[in-house]
Amino acid sequence: MTISHATPTAAPLRIAVVGAGFAGLGAARVLREFDHEVVVFEKAPDVGGVWSSTRRYPGLRTQNDKGTYTFSELPMPRAYPEWPSGEQVQRYLESYVERFGLASSLRLSTEVSRAVPSEDGAGWAVTAGGVTESFDHLVVANGIFCDPFIPSFEGVEALEAAGGRILAASDFHDLRDAVGEHVVVIGYGKSSCDVAVEISGVAASTTVVARELLWKMPRRIKGVLNYKYLLLTRMGEGLFRYLTPVGLEKFLHGRGDGVRRSLIGGVASVTTGQLRLAALGLVPGGAFEDIARSTVSLVTEGFFEAVAEDRIKVARDLTVSRFLSKDGAPHAELTDGSLVRADLVVCATGFHQRVPFLDDDVRERLTDERGNFELYRQILPHDVPNLTFAGYNSSFFSPLSAEMSAVWIASLLAGLHTVPPVEERRRLVAERVAWMEERTRGRHARGTNVIPFSMHNIDEVLDELGLNVGKAVKARQWLMPVDPGSYRGVARGLKERYLRRAAAGR
Repeated sequence: MTISHATPTAAPLRIAVVGAGFAGLGAARVLREFDHEVVVFEKAPDVGGVWSSTRRYPGLRTQNDKGTYTFSELPMPRAYPEWPSGEQVQRYLESYVERFGLASSLRLSTEVSRAVPSEDGAGWAVTAGGVTESFDHLVVANGIFCDPFIPSFEGVEALEAAGGRILAASDFHDLRDAVGEHVVVIGYGKSSCDVAVEISGVAASTTVVARELLWKMPRRIKGVLNYKYLLLTRMGEGLFRYLTPVGLEKFLHGRGDGVRRSLIGGVASVTTGQLRLAALGLVPGGAFEDIARSTVSLVTEGFFEAVAEDRIKVARDLTVSRFLSKDGAPHAELTDGSLVRADLVVCATGFHQRVPFLDDDVRERLTDERGNFELYRQILPHDVPNLTFAGYNSSFFSPLSAEMSAVWIASLLAGLHTVPPVEERRRLVAERVAWMEERTRGRHARGTNVIPFSMHNIDEVLDELGLNVGKAVKARQWLMPVDPGSYRGVARGLKERYLRRAAAGR
Protein backbone atom coordinates (compact mmCIF):
# COMPACT_ATOMS: atom_id res chain seq x y z
CA MET A 1 0.00 0.00 0.00
CA THR A 2 1.40 3.40 -0.99
CA ILE A 3 -0.06 6.47 0.65
CA SER A 4 -0.53 9.41 -1.70
CA HIS A 5 1.26 12.64 -0.91
CA ALA A 6 -0.41 16.03 -0.53
CA THR A 7 0.42 19.50 0.70
CA PRO A 8 1.29 19.09 4.40
CA THR A 9 -0.18 21.17 7.16
CA ALA A 10 3.31 22.00 8.43
CA ALA A 11 6.69 22.27 6.73
CA PRO A 12 8.36 18.90 6.11
CA LEU A 13 11.25 18.17 8.45
CA ARG A 14 14.72 16.85 7.85
CA ILE A 15 14.96 13.82 10.11
CA ALA A 16 17.98 11.73 11.09
CA VAL A 17 17.37 8.11 12.07
CA VAL A 18 20.17 6.21 13.81
CA GLY A 19 20.03 2.51 13.01
CA ALA A 20 18.74 0.43 10.08
CA GLY A 21 17.17 -2.51 11.89
CA PHE A 22 13.44 -3.11 12.12
CA ALA A 23 12.87 0.08 14.11
CA GLY A 24 14.95 2.36 11.89
CA LEU A 25 13.53 1.03 8.63
CA GLY A 26 9.97 1.16 9.97
CA ALA A 27 10.50 4.75 11.07
CA ALA A 28 11.92 5.71 7.67
CA ARG A 29 9.01 4.07 5.85
CA VAL A 30 6.34 5.85 7.88
CA LEU A 31 8.01 9.27 8.16
CA ARG A 32 8.75 9.47 4.45
CA GLU A 33 5.05 9.01 3.77
CA PHE A 34 4.47 12.27 5.64
CA ASP A 35 6.78 14.13 3.26
CA HIS A 36 9.73 14.32 5.64
CA GLU A 37 13.27 14.04 4.31
CA VAL A 38 14.71 11.05 6.15
CA VAL A 39 18.36 10.00 6.39
CA VAL A 40 19.07 6.64 8.03
CA PHE A 41 22.59 6.19 9.39
CA GLU A 42 23.83 2.63 9.88
CA LYS A 43 27.34 1.68 10.94
CA ALA A 44 27.08 -1.82 9.43
CA PRO A 45 27.48 -2.37 5.68
CA ASP A 46 23.97 -3.82 5.45
CA VAL A 47 20.53 -3.33 6.94
CA GLY A 48 19.27 -5.61 9.68
CA GLY A 49 20.45 -4.43 13.08
CA VAL A 50 20.74 -7.59 15.18
CA TRP A 51 20.17 -9.58 11.97
CA SER A 52 23.06 -7.94 10.09
CA SER A 53 25.66 -10.28 8.63
CA THR A 54 28.17 -8.54 10.91
CA ARG A 55 26.34 -9.84 14.00
CA ARG A 56 25.01 -13.26 13.00
CA TYR A 57 26.25 -16.23 14.97
CA PRO A 58 25.84 -19.82 13.73
CA GLY A 59 22.38 -21.18 14.57
CA LEU A 60 20.66 -17.81 14.82
CA ARG A 61 16.90 -18.09 14.27
CA THR A 62 13.81 -16.15 15.29
CA GLN A 63 11.86 -16.92 18.44
CA ASN A 64 8.64 -15.94 16.68
CA ASP A 65 7.11 -17.85 13.82
CA LYS A 66 7.34 -16.08 10.48
CA GLY A 67 3.67 -15.04 10.61
CA THR A 68 4.07 -12.85 13.69
CA TYR A 69 7.57 -11.40 13.20
CA THR A 70 6.87 -8.97 10.36
CA PHE A 71 5.88 -5.44 9.49
CA SER A 72 2.18 -4.88 8.89
CA GLU A 73 2.49 -4.34 5.15
CA LEU A 74 4.93 -7.06 4.13
CA PRO A 75 4.58 -10.69 5.22
CA MET A 76 7.55 -13.02 5.24
CA PRO A 77 7.94 -15.07 2.05
CA ARG A 78 5.87 -18.24 1.95
CA ALA A 79 8.98 -20.24 1.11
CA TYR A 80 10.56 -19.37 4.46
CA PRO A 81 10.45 -22.01 7.20
CA GLU A 82 8.22 -21.40 10.19
CA TRP A 83 11.17 -20.08 12.21
CA PRO A 84 13.38 -18.18 9.75
CA SER A 85 17.15 -18.06 10.04
CA GLY A 86 19.06 -14.89 10.74
CA GLU A 87 20.13 -14.68 7.10
CA GLN A 88 16.51 -14.99 5.94
CA VAL A 89 15.36 -12.21 8.28
CA GLN A 90 18.09 -9.95 6.91
CA ARG A 91 16.98 -10.73 3.36
CA TYR A 92 13.40 -9.93 4.35
CA LEU A 93 14.53 -6.50 5.54
CA GLU A 94 16.38 -5.94 2.28
CA SER A 95 13.16 -6.75 0.45
CA TYR A 96 11.35 -4.20 2.65
CA VAL A 97 13.87 -1.55 1.56
CA GLU A 98 13.31 -2.47 -2.07
CA ARG A 99 9.52 -2.70 -1.81
CA PHE A 100 9.13 0.78 -0.34
CA GLY A 101 12.02 2.52 -2.07
CA LEU A 102 14.04 3.27 1.05
CA ALA A 103 17.50 2.82 -0.46
CA SER A 104 17.90 6.53 -1.21
CA SER A 105 17.49 7.28 2.51
CA LEU A 106 20.17 4.83 3.65
CA ARG A 107 23.75 5.65 4.50
CA LEU A 108 25.32 2.31 5.25
CA SER A 109 28.81 1.89 6.72
CA THR A 110 28.30 5.33 8.27
CA GLU A 111 28.45 5.43 12.06
CA VAL A 112 27.05 8.37 13.97
CA SER A 113 29.84 9.50 16.27
CA ARG A 114 28.02 12.45 17.83
CA ALA A 115 24.60 14.09 17.87
CA VAL A 116 24.32 17.46 19.61
CA PRO A 117 21.24 19.65 20.12
CA SER A 118 21.54 22.92 18.25
CA GLU A 119 22.18 26.02 20.34
CA ASP A 120 18.70 27.40 19.69
CA GLY A 121 17.11 24.03 20.59
CA ALA A 122 15.48 23.80 17.18
CA GLY A 123 17.28 20.73 15.90
CA TRP A 124 20.40 18.57 15.93
CA ALA A 125 23.92 18.61 14.56
CA VAL A 126 24.69 15.02 13.61
CA THR A 127 28.26 13.94 12.87
CA ALA A 128 28.67 10.74 10.88
CA GLY A 129 31.57 9.60 8.75
CA GLY A 130 33.46 12.76 9.67
CA VAL A 131 30.73 15.02 8.26
CA THR A 132 28.38 17.16 10.36
CA GLU A 133 24.88 17.92 9.09
CA SER A 134 21.86 19.74 10.51
CA PHE A 135 18.54 18.02 11.15
CA ASP A 136 15.23 19.19 12.57
CA HIS A 137 14.54 15.98 14.45
CA LEU A 138 16.46 12.91 15.64
CA VAL A 139 15.03 9.39 15.94
CA VAL A 140 17.15 6.98 17.98
CA ALA A 141 16.63 3.48 16.59
CA ASN A 142 19.98 1.92 17.44
CA GLY A 143 18.30 -0.94 19.29
CA ILE A 144 18.39 -2.03 22.89
CA PHE A 145 20.71 -4.88 21.87
CA CYS A 146 23.24 -2.68 20.11
CA ASP A 147 26.33 -3.22 22.26
CA PRO A 148 27.19 -6.71 23.58
CA PHE A 149 28.12 -6.96 27.24
CA ILE A 150 31.05 -9.10 28.34
CA PRO A 151 31.57 -9.27 32.11
CA SER A 152 34.91 -8.15 33.56
CA PHE A 153 36.42 -11.54 34.26
CA GLU A 154 39.59 -12.02 36.26
CA GLY A 155 42.42 -13.67 34.36
CA VAL A 156 41.53 -12.80 30.77
CA GLU A 157 45.18 -11.99 30.16
CA ALA A 158 46.19 -15.46 31.39
CA LEU A 159 43.54 -17.02 29.15
CA GLU A 160 44.82 -15.21 26.08
CA ALA A 161 48.47 -15.82 26.95
CA ALA A 162 47.69 -19.55 26.98
CA GLY A 163 46.14 -19.29 23.52
CA GLY A 164 42.51 -18.90 24.55
CA ARG A 165 40.04 -16.39 23.13
CA ILE A 166 36.98 -14.67 24.52
CA LEU A 167 34.31 -12.93 22.46
CA ALA A 168 30.62 -12.04 22.40
CA ALA A 169 28.19 -14.38 20.66
CA SER A 170 27.36 -11.65 18.13
CA ASP A 171 31.06 -11.56 17.19
CA PHE A 172 31.27 -15.32 16.64
CA HIS A 173 30.58 -15.78 12.93
CA ASP A 174 32.59 -18.74 11.68
CA LEU A 175 31.90 -22.20 13.06
CA ARG A 176 35.31 -23.33 11.82
CA ASP A 177 36.84 -21.37 14.68
CA ALA A 178 35.40 -23.95 17.10
CA VAL A 179 36.54 -27.10 15.30
CA GLY A 180 38.41 -29.37 17.71
CA GLU A 181 38.37 -26.73 20.45
CA HIS A 182 37.21 -26.94 24.04
CA VAL A 183 34.48 -24.30 24.17
CA VAL A 184 32.79 -22.59 27.10
CA VAL A 185 29.53 -20.79 26.36
CA ILE A 186 28.44 -18.40 29.10
CA GLY A 187 24.71 -17.80 29.49
CA TYR A 188 21.47 -19.77 29.21
CA GLY A 189 19.29 -17.59 27.03
CA LYS A 190 18.29 -18.42 23.48
CA SER A 191 21.49 -17.15 21.86
CA SER A 192 23.73 -19.19 24.16
CA CYS A 193 21.76 -22.38 23.56
CA ASP A 194 21.56 -21.73 19.80
CA VAL A 195 25.28 -21.28 19.44
CA ALA A 196 26.08 -24.16 21.82
CA VAL A 197 24.16 -26.63 19.67
CA GLU A 198 26.06 -25.57 16.55
CA ILE A 199 29.41 -25.63 18.33
CA SER A 200 28.78 -29.03 19.89
CA GLY A 201 28.76 -30.59 16.45
CA VAL A 202 32.39 -29.65 15.77
CA ALA A 203 34.07 -28.91 19.12
CA ALA A 204 36.11 -31.27 21.30
CA SER A 205 33.85 -30.29 24.22
CA THR A 206 31.09 -27.79 24.84
CA THR A 207 30.22 -26.49 28.30
CA VAL A 208 27.39 -24.08 28.97
CA VAL A 209 27.88 -22.10 32.18
CA ALA A 210 24.46 -20.99 33.43
CA ARG A 211 24.23 -18.60 36.36
CA GLU A 212 20.49 -19.24 36.45
CA LEU A 213 18.40 -21.70 34.48
CA LEU A 214 15.50 -20.26 32.51
CA TRP A 215 12.29 -21.99 31.58
CA LYS A 216 12.26 -22.95 27.92
CA MET A 217 9.19 -23.22 25.73
CA PRO A 218 9.00 -26.10 23.22
CA ARG A 219 8.10 -25.02 19.71
CA ARG A 220 5.20 -27.46 19.89
CA ILE A 221 3.63 -28.62 23.13
CA LYS A 222 3.46 -32.43 23.03
CA GLY A 223 4.68 -32.11 19.48
CA VAL A 224 1.28 -30.80 18.38
CA LEU A 225 0.23 -27.41 19.76
CA ASN A 226 2.39 -24.59 18.41
CA TYR A 227 3.63 -22.41 21.25
CA LYS A 228 2.42 -19.32 19.36
CA TYR A 229 -1.12 -20.24 20.45
CA LEU A 230 0.01 -19.94 24.06
CA LEU A 231 2.26 -16.88 24.18
CA LEU A 232 1.66 -14.93 20.98
CA THR A 233 -2.01 -14.25 21.74
CA ARG A 234 -3.81 -11.81 24.00
CA MET A 235 -4.86 -14.78 26.10
CA GLY A 236 -1.24 -15.76 26.66
CA GLU A 237 -0.38 -12.19 27.56
CA GLY A 238 -3.35 -11.99 29.90
CA LEU A 239 -2.10 -14.90 32.00
CA PHE A 240 0.50 -12.55 33.45
CA ARG A 241 -0.61 -9.62 35.57
CA TYR A 242 -0.30 -6.21 33.92
CA LEU A 243 0.11 -2.93 35.74
CA THR A 244 -3.54 -2.15 35.03
CA PRO A 245 -5.50 -5.31 34.06
CA VAL A 246 -8.31 -4.75 31.58
CA GLY A 247 -11.32 -6.76 30.41
CA LEU A 248 -11.08 -10.50 31.01
CA GLU A 249 -7.70 -10.00 32.69
CA LYS A 250 -9.51 -8.63 35.72
CA PHE A 251 -11.26 -11.99 36.07
CA LEU A 252 -8.09 -14.02 35.48
CA HIS A 253 -6.25 -12.13 38.19
CA GLY A 254 -9.26 -12.00 40.50
CA ARG A 255 -11.91 -14.66 40.97
CA GLY A 256 -10.49 -16.66 38.07
CA ASP A 257 -6.97 -16.82 39.45
CA GLY A 258 -7.30 -20.54 40.08
CA VAL A 259 -8.08 -21.11 36.41
CA ARG A 260 -5.11 -18.98 35.40
CA ARG A 261 -2.70 -20.79 37.71
CA SER A 262 -4.00 -24.15 36.53
CA LEU A 263 -3.33 -23.22 32.90
CA ILE A 264 0.20 -22.07 33.67
CA GLY A 265 0.88 -25.09 35.87
CA GLY A 266 -0.34 -27.45 33.16
CA VAL A 267 2.07 -25.98 30.64
CA ALA A 268 4.90 -26.23 33.18
CA SER A 269 4.18 -29.90 33.80
CA VAL A 270 3.98 -30.78 30.12
CA THR A 271 7.12 -28.79 29.32
CA THR A 272 9.12 -30.45 32.11
CA GLY A 273 8.13 -33.90 30.89
CA GLN A 274 8.48 -33.23 27.18
CA LEU A 275 11.98 -31.77 27.50
CA ARG A 276 13.00 -34.40 30.12
CA LEU A 277 14.21 -31.63 32.39
CA ALA A 278 14.05 -33.68 35.59
CA ALA A 279 16.07 -36.54 34.12
CA LEU A 280 18.67 -34.08 32.86
CA GLY A 281 18.81 -32.19 36.15
CA LEU A 282 17.75 -29.00 34.39
CA VAL A 283 14.46 -28.06 36.04
CA PRO A 284 14.79 -24.32 36.73
CA GLY A 285 14.19 -22.96 40.18
CA GLY A 286 11.16 -20.79 40.77
CA ALA A 287 7.73 -20.91 39.18
CA PHE A 288 6.99 -21.36 35.49
CA GLU A 289 5.32 -17.96 35.65
CA ASP A 290 8.83 -16.53 35.93
CA ILE A 291 9.19 -17.25 32.21
CA ALA A 292 7.64 -13.85 31.57
CA ARG A 293 9.51 -11.79 34.12
CA SER A 294 11.92 -10.38 31.57
CA THR A 295 12.11 -12.69 28.59
CA VAL A 296 10.85 -15.85 27.02
CA SER A 297 13.30 -18.38 25.71
CA LEU A 298 12.19 -20.73 22.98
CA VAL A 299 13.94 -24.06 23.22
CA THR A 300 16.72 -24.58 20.70
CA GLU A 301 16.12 -27.68 18.63
CA GLY A 302 18.63 -30.33 19.59
CA PHE A 303 19.85 -28.63 22.78
CA PHE A 304 18.45 -31.03 25.37
CA GLU A 305 19.14 -33.96 23.06
CA ALA A 306 22.81 -32.89 22.98
CA VAL A 307 22.81 -32.65 26.78
CA ALA A 308 21.36 -36.16 27.01
CA GLU A 309 24.07 -37.43 24.66
CA ASP A 310 26.76 -35.63 26.71
CA ARG A 311 27.78 -33.48 23.73
CA ILE A 312 26.83 -30.45 25.81
CA LYS A 313 27.51 -30.19 29.52
CA VAL A 314 25.53 -27.63 31.54
CA ALA A 315 27.19 -26.20 34.65
CA ARG A 316 24.04 -24.93 36.32
CA ASP A 317 23.80 -22.25 39.00
CA LEU A 318 27.44 -21.35 38.49
CA THR A 319 29.52 -18.54 37.05
CA VAL A 320 33.13 -18.15 35.96
CA SER A 321 35.18 -16.89 38.90
CA ARG A 322 38.37 -16.47 36.87
CA PHE A 323 40.40 -17.69 33.90
CA LEU A 324 43.84 -19.23 34.28
CA SER A 325 46.48 -21.31 32.56
CA LYS A 326 46.89 -24.90 33.71
CA ASP A 327 49.51 -27.17 32.16
CA GLY A 328 49.93 -24.54 29.47
CA ALA A 329 46.26 -24.64 28.42
CA PRO A 330 43.53 -22.05 29.06
CA HIS A 331 40.90 -22.96 31.65
CA ALA A 332 37.89 -21.42 33.35
CA GLU A 333 37.53 -21.83 37.08
CA LEU A 334 33.89 -21.96 38.12
CA THR A 335 32.45 -20.74 41.40
CA ASP A 336 32.31 -24.32 42.75
CA GLY A 337 36.08 -24.62 42.25
CA SER A 338 35.91 -26.91 39.21
CA LEU A 339 38.09 -26.29 36.17
CA VAL A 340 36.87 -26.41 32.57
CA ARG A 341 39.15 -26.31 29.52
CA ALA A 342 38.42 -23.06 27.68
CA ASP A 343 40.19 -22.69 24.34
CA LEU A 344 37.28 -20.53 23.16
CA VAL A 345 34.86 -18.60 25.39
CA VAL A 346 31.64 -17.32 23.84
CA CYS A 347 29.72 -14.84 26.00
CA ALA A 348 25.96 -14.64 25.47
CA THR A 349 25.64 -12.42 28.51
CA GLY A 350 23.35 -9.67 27.32
CA PHE A 351 23.76 -6.16 26.01
CA HIS A 352 24.28 -2.60 27.12
CA GLN A 353 21.37 -0.26 26.47
CA ARG A 354 23.06 3.03 25.67
CA VAL A 355 23.31 5.86 23.17
CA PRO A 356 27.04 6.59 22.96
CA PHE A 357 26.67 9.31 20.32
CA LEU A 358 24.82 11.60 22.73
CA ASP A 359 26.76 13.81 25.13
CA ASP A 360 26.71 13.07 28.86
CA ASP A 361 24.40 15.96 29.71
CA VAL A 362 21.81 14.73 27.20
CA ARG A 363 22.06 11.11 28.37
CA GLU A 364 21.54 12.19 31.96
CA ARG A 365 18.29 13.89 30.97
CA LEU A 366 17.04 10.67 29.41
CA THR A 367 17.33 8.42 32.45
CA ASP A 368 16.41 8.31 36.12
CA GLU A 369 18.88 8.01 38.98
CA ARG A 370 19.10 4.22 38.47
CA GLY A 371 19.86 4.51 34.76
CA ASN A 372 16.40 3.55 33.50
CA PHE A 373 15.23 5.24 30.32
CA GLU A 374 12.35 7.60 31.06
CA LEU A 375 10.36 7.52 27.85
CA TYR A 376 6.66 8.25 27.59
CA ARG A 377 5.06 5.41 25.62
CA GLN A 378 8.63 4.06 25.30
CA ILE A 379 9.12 6.85 22.73
CA LEU A 380 9.25 10.42 24.06
CA PRO A 381 11.82 11.80 26.55
CA HIS A 382 10.58 14.37 29.04
CA ASP A 383 12.79 17.36 28.37
CA VAL A 384 15.01 16.80 25.33
CA PRO A 385 13.23 18.51 22.44
CA ASN A 386 13.09 17.19 18.87
CA LEU A 387 14.11 13.71 19.97
CA THR A 388 12.16 10.44 19.88
CA PHE A 389 13.00 6.75 20.22
CA ALA A 390 11.84 3.86 18.03
CA GLY A 391 12.22 0.23 19.03
CA TYR A 392 12.84 0.92 22.71
CA ASN A 393 9.95 -1.40 23.49
CA SER A 394 11.40 -4.88 23.09
CA SER A 395 8.48 -7.28 22.85
CA PHE A 396 7.21 -10.51 21.33
CA PHE A 397 6.18 -8.43 18.31
CA SER A 398 9.17 -6.11 18.00
CA PRO A 399 8.68 -5.26 14.28
CA LEU A 400 5.02 -4.35 14.80
CA SER A 401 5.72 -2.51 18.07
CA ALA A 402 8.46 -0.45 16.41
CA GLU A 403 6.26 0.30 13.40
CA MET A 404 3.37 1.50 15.56
CA SER A 405 5.83 3.67 17.52
CA ALA A 406 6.84 5.23 14.20
CA VAL A 407 3.19 6.03 13.46
CA TRP A 408 2.95 7.69 16.89
CA ILE A 409 6.05 9.77 16.10
CA ALA A 410 4.61 10.80 12.73
CA SER A 411 1.38 11.85 14.42
CA LEU A 412 3.23 13.86 17.05
CA LEU A 413 5.36 15.68 14.47
CA ALA A 414 2.25 16.51 12.44
CA GLY A 415 0.44 17.84 15.50
CA LEU A 416 -2.30 15.25 15.11
CA HIS A 417 -2.38 14.30 18.78
CA THR A 418 -1.31 15.80 22.06
CA VAL A 419 0.45 14.29 25.04
CA PRO A 420 -0.18 14.92 28.74
CA PRO A 421 1.72 17.70 30.52
CA VAL A 422 5.30 16.80 31.34
CA GLU A 423 4.66 16.34 35.06
CA GLU A 424 1.90 13.86 34.32
CA ARG A 425 4.19 12.04 31.91
CA ARG A 426 6.89 11.89 34.56
CA ARG A 427 4.47 10.33 37.02
CA LEU A 428 3.21 7.75 34.53
CA VAL A 429 6.71 6.76 33.41
CA ALA A 430 8.05 6.55 36.97
CA GLU A 431 5.15 4.33 37.97
CA ARG A 432 5.66 2.04 35.01
CA VAL A 433 9.44 1.77 35.41
CA ALA A 434 9.11 0.97 39.14
CA TRP A 435 6.61 -1.77 38.32
CA MET A 436 8.81 -3.16 35.54
CA GLU A 437 11.85 -3.13 37.82
CA GLU A 438 10.01 -4.99 40.57
CA ARG A 439 8.31 -7.64 38.43
CA THR A 440 11.48 -8.48 36.47
CA ARG A 441 13.80 -8.29 39.50
CA GLY A 442 15.76 -5.63 37.70
CA ARG A 443 15.97 -7.45 34.34
CA HIS A 444 14.00 -4.93 32.35
CA ALA A 445 16.76 -3.66 30.05
CA ARG A 446 16.86 -0.26 31.73
CA GLY A 447 13.14 0.23 31.26
CA THR A 448 12.98 -0.80 27.60
CA ASN A 449 11.66 -4.38 27.88
CA VAL A 450 7.85 -4.68 27.77
CA ILE A 451 7.71 -8.50 27.54
CA PRO A 452 5.24 -10.16 27.83
CA PHE A 453 2.92 -7.16 27.51
CA SER A 454 3.47 -6.51 23.83
CA MET A 455 -0.14 -5.90 22.86
CA HIS A 456 -0.77 -3.71 25.90
CA ASN A 457 2.03 -1.46 24.70
CA ILE A 458 0.66 -1.34 21.15
CA ASP A 459 -2.85 -0.67 22.47
CA GLU A 460 -1.68 2.28 24.56
CA VAL A 461 0.22 3.79 21.63
CA LEU A 462 -2.67 3.44 19.19
CA ASP A 463 -5.46 4.30 21.64
CA GLU A 464 -3.75 7.62 22.21
CA LEU A 465 -4.01 8.25 18.47
CA GLY A 466 -7.55 6.92 18.19
CA LEU A 467 -6.31 4.46 15.56
CA ASN A 468 -6.45 1.08 17.26
CA VAL A 469 -7.95 -1.97 15.60
CA GLY A 470 -11.57 -2.80 16.39
CA LYS A 471 -13.12 -5.12 18.96
CA ALA A 472 -13.57 -7.94 16.44
CA VAL A 473 -9.84 -7.99 15.65
CA LYS A 474 -8.93 -7.89 19.33
CA ALA A 475 -11.35 -10.75 20.04
CA ARG A 476 -9.69 -12.84 17.34
CA GLN A 477 -6.28 -12.02 18.81
CA TRP A 478 -7.44 -13.32 22.17
CA LEU A 479 -7.23 -16.93 21.00
CA MET A 480 -5.27 -16.70 17.74
CA PRO A 481 -1.68 -15.48 17.21
CA VAL A 482 -1.51 -11.78 16.43
CA ASP A 483 -1.37 -11.08 12.71
CA PRO A 484 0.62 -7.89 12.04
CA GLY A 485 -1.31 -7.56 8.78
CA SER A 486 -4.34 -6.54 10.83
CA TYR A 487 -2.55 -3.22 11.43
CA ARG A 488 -1.72 -2.38 7.83
CA GLY A 489 -4.45 0.29 7.76
CA VAL A 490 -3.12 2.23 10.77
CA ALA A 491 -0.59 4.40 8.90
CA ARG A 492 -3.12 4.94 6.13
CA GLY A 493 -5.70 6.09 8.68
CA LEU A 494 -3.26 8.61 10.09
CA LYS A 495 -2.36 9.87 6.62
CA GLU A 496 -6.02 10.33 5.74
CA ARG A 497 -6.48 12.40 8.89
CA TYR A 498 -3.42 14.41 7.92
CA LEU A 499 -4.78 15.04 4.42
CA ARG A 500 -8.18 16.09 5.74
CA ARG A 501 -6.56 18.63 8.02
CA ALA A 502 -4.40 19.87 5.16
CA ALA A 503 -7.47 20.29 2.96
CA ALA A 504 -9.36 22.12 5.71
CA GLY A 505 -6.43 24.53 6.13
CA ARG A 506 -6.30 25.54 2.49
